[in-house]
Amino acid sequence: MSDSQNARAASLSHLHANGLAKGDPLSTPIVMSSVFHLPGDPAGSRQYGRFDNPTWEAVEAALAHLEEAETVAFPSGMAAISSVFLALLSAGDRVLLPSDGYYTPRVLLEKHLARLGISYDTRPTASFLEGGFSGYRMVLVETPSNPGLDVCDIKAVTKAAHAQGAIVVADNTTMTPYGQRPLDLGVDIVLAADTKAPNGHSDVLFGHVASRNTAMIETIREWRKLAGAIPGPFEAWLVQRGLETLELRFDRMCASAETIAARLADHPAVRSVRYPGLKGDPSHALAKTQMLRFGSLIGLTLDSNEKAETFIDTCPLIEAATSFGGVHTSAERRARWGDDVTEGFIRLSVGCEPTETLWQAIDAALKTA
Repeated sequence: MSDSQNARAASLSHLHANGLAKGDPLSTPIVMSSVFHLPGDPAGSRQYGRFDNPTWEAVEAALAHLEEAETVAFPSGMAAISSVFLALLSAGDRVLLPSDGYYTPRVLLEKHLARLGISYDTRPTASFLEGGFSGYRMVLVETPSNPGLDVCDIKAVTKAAHAQGAIVVADNTTMTPYGQRPLDLGVDIVLAADTKAPNGHSDVLFGHVASRNTAMIETIREWRKLAGAIPGPFEAWLVQRGLETLELRFDRMCASAETIAARLADHPAVRSVRYPGLKGDPSHALAKTQMLRFGSLIGLTLDSNEKAETFIDTCPLIEAATSFGGVHTSAERRARWGDDVTEGFIRLSVGCEPTETLWQAIDAALKTA
């Protein structure tokens, strides 16, 4: 990591200590209150649990520290995405989404926002620049795409979309601020499901939106207050705790994924591998220019549905689960959710297990699949 990245990582766990009085708790307190003591004029004081909470503010401060941008927390990644759509789009607006990215935003637009007069188009991540951005109010990129791991040029997309007056949003869930920094590449808004690696322990749903555009972030914060899309203080505390070890966990996960992806690419039981860190991957050249790490997700394809399921079920160090980014390695066959992948495609999320022990388990399971 760069010196600035190291400095952010080093100072993150000390944020709460700033301003502490003697005897104050060093760990961030959980404030489980829906109401606050409020005599007289309420202006300038905490008023009600839907408006703010000290524990939210602590995790928002930590996320803002990592993003170097003002941040608003939400109870899930989809709550973060829907807040951006509902706070910033109007009837008649059109949105461009990746056709190979996370599918739920497409479903949300098709089933619910369409009746509000908001429409959308899709485009593959690898060719996202093709066709231009005329007529779009918002452009959402997800790079690397989930689950196919294609990459688009964030800086080029942003420049072209801004020239047409579009707001550019980046879903950075797969990479975290330690792996990729879309705001530094010019996007207006970055969002993520902190359910994944930022929390890291697969025990809470959470999301955030960050932006250096004050007007946009204030609009989104106001929308959260009025709509009630608020996180709980205990969930915020769990994410705060997870963030303090994110740099350490993400480093291990990415390093292991780089080693394992190269070995999978040479494995006789594997038909193909997608991982931006592989020199032969179609995304590699671009990934090197805009990603700080190559991530912890690997796409591998086995010969059939049956072989893929057998591999996942028989490997003792792989949990069969949706989602990714946990301390445990997990995998799933994404075709079961309707993603446009082959039946034998597996999204492998590399966890924090010792690299060689994990590889031995994966190799053994592949040989018996």
